[in-house]
Amino acid sequence: MTIKNENMSSAGLSRRKIIKGAAAGAGVLAASPFLLNIAGAADDTIKIGFPVPLTGPYGSEAKEQALCAQMAVDEFNAAGGLNGRMAELLVRDDKLKSGEAAKRTQELIEKDKVHFVAGSLSASVQLAVNTICADREIPYVSISQSDAINEAKNFTKYTFHEAMNPHMTAGAVGRYVFPKEGKRVAFLIADYAYGHEMARGFKEAGKAAGIEIVAEVSHPLATKDYSTFLPRIQAAKPDVLCLCNFGYDQMNSLKQATSFGMKDQMRMVAPALLYNQRRAGGAAAYSNVIGGTNFYWGLEDSIPSAKKFVDAYRKLNAGAPPSDYGAYGYAGVGGLLAAVKAAGSTDADAVIAAMESTPYDLYKGEQHYRKCDHQSVQSVYIIESKAEADMANEYDVFKIVAEDKASEDVLRSCSALGLG
Repeated sequence: MTIKNENMSSAGLSRRKIIKGAAAGAGVLAASPFLLNIAGAADDTIKIGFPVPLTGPYGSEAKEQALCAQMAVDEFNAAGGLNGRMAELLVRDDKLKSGEAAKRTQELIEKDKVHFVAGSLSASVQLAVNTICADREIPYVSISQSDAINEAKNFTKYTFHEAMNPHMTAGAVGRYVFPKEGKRVAFLIADYAYGHEMARGFKEAGKAAGIEIVAEVSHPLATKDYSTFLPRIQAAKPDVLCLCNFGYDQMNSLKQATSFGMKDQMRMVAPALLYNQRRAGGAAAYSNVIGGTNFYWGLEDSIPSAKKFVDAYRKLNAGAPPSDYGAYGYAGVGGLLAAVKAAGSTDADAVIAAMESTPYDLYKGEQHYRKCDHQSVQSVYIIESKAEADMANEYDVFKIVAEDKASEDVLRSCSALGLG
């Protein structure tokens, strides 16, 4: 695998063994930095479809997910595959649109004959992918945060959720922040499923702390100007502002809140604090912001699997470390392939049984899938963004301040999900 040696905040790469030639594939490549490797796969190739939004506001995270997913495929193949059967990753651009994701997933299953699907970077998009996969009895591993995908109306035996969910993430951050920073809490909410699920997670965690909600302000996805939203929050004089948004929405709202002087007036927290966006947004906007993450490369100092993952990534990327959402791509595909090897087969039922019964440790310590809803049970790390003066180098952007340890006790109960 050859990867461009450049700053990974843009998640660039020069070539990728991603897809066999197809009209849909050509469209993806024209809109992304991926170049086609024309070498065809053998008939017994283990194929994994990977729909992610290579174009759009979450493009940098999606490209990094595809890069790390390919790392997992390359490692599987280098180890001999499944009795000599090699794996292939087929990436498609879902453009962050449910209809596009459904179409591309259907093509991957019916035309490209994939055995499995992983991917997605939006709560609504992953539900569309999940529906297509479930209807066609194809195991699907979602690598985007969602509460709804584990609920009875959407969950099937083919559904697996590698990413943390908003209840886990916001809950962990809320349990850490609310007792320390004050009870008056405001919410800035991206007006779609992810934003509202994050707000719900914060509110649930806030019950034990006795928080008082002083403002709730929603904004459209991909908002650029927050000048009509932020003054309403300032007027409420909260102790804590919960930024229930993601990607460029998070970065833009933080930059503008900083220019409004709000960081001197309240503690700002983000349930999912992203490495790539922190690097793109800069220290000034993010300094002292507290958030949650599935992974930060600094875990290499304490967790063997984290060190192995980070070292492998650094070798391919001129010493730059991987991101949090890149790690999801690595684990989502790597976990599938580990289950294929454990099952000794690509048979869907055999692989599902292996995923349900086998703990795994790919990049952050031990995880396992809860049987009732196939949610990956894992630690949430609480991080604080560093000021520029505290950074040892350009990659040293966060400090891990706490760990909310992996436990089924902090998940929504199976009965609450409608699963009995």
